[in-house]
Amino acid sequence: MRILVCVKHVPDLQSNRGFTPERRVRRTAEDGTMNEVDENAVEAALQLVAGAGAPGGAHQVIALTLGPDEAADALRRALQMGADRAVHLLDDAFAGSDYFGTAAALAAGVRHVAAQGEVDLVLTGMAALDGLGSVVPALLSAELDWPQLTVAAHLELADGHLVARRELDGVTETLRAPLPVVVGVTDLINTPRFPKFKDIMAARSKEIETLTAADLGLDPASVGASGARTRVLRAEPRPPRPEPELVTDDDGSGGRALADYLIRHDLI
Repeated sequence: MRILVCVKHVPDLQSNRGFTPERRVRRTAEDGTMNEVDENAVEAALQLVAGAGAPGGAHQVIALTLGPDEAADALRRALQMGADRAVHLLDDAFAGSDYFGTAAALAAGVRHVAAQGEVDLVLTGMAALDGLGSVVPALLSAELDWPQLTVAAHLELADGHLVARRELDGVTETLRAPLPVVVGVTDLINTPRFPKFKDIMAARSKEIETLTAADLGLDPASVGASGARTRVLRAEPRPPRPEPELVTDDDGSGGRALADYLIRHDLI
């Protein structure tokens, strides 16, 4: 079994996030990290191959990312966790890609890897924390013409099919699809492992394969800013957080102040 996991390098939620003069998300190695839910996707892939029961070497987990040089950090994290290979789609032609361009490039990356050996499953996090669009898994499945199982909180293999359970408002759904399939997982599916020191050190020396748009047979005009169907019209700094209001009286005024605040902001 070969599982490909799409991972993304995103700005840390606690960092001073913003946009470049080109109105693209500012990404640096210093304040970036692997998208949190993508760690759950990597963990899910590792658990699936561990439970498949074939001898060692018969399975492979491959991490795939699209982004600038800094995006390699997300691949290193996946390698630290236990991924076997890493592929980086790296080309100035990809800069400024929107959801559609991203899905097209990732699908080309999947097809490139599949040409070297069948890919049974593509795993992603359900959303990236820098954009929260939550549409790339569905767009990727459309590009590949594969079935999709999204918002998955539990996965298992059964008779050549993948069975996914997802928890929605007031209902639990169990879905089943033949392989190959695209799956988007939630953060409820597992608790990602923390890499051991020896795994962190070993990941530093592992080779990362880089592919350009030309390597993938992609027309640069179909991806990147030139092919984007959406664009950022305006970006403003996040407003400063207001200072907390402290109520120290013991006459019940604190409770009344809290109630007034909740009512004023339509929270009750």
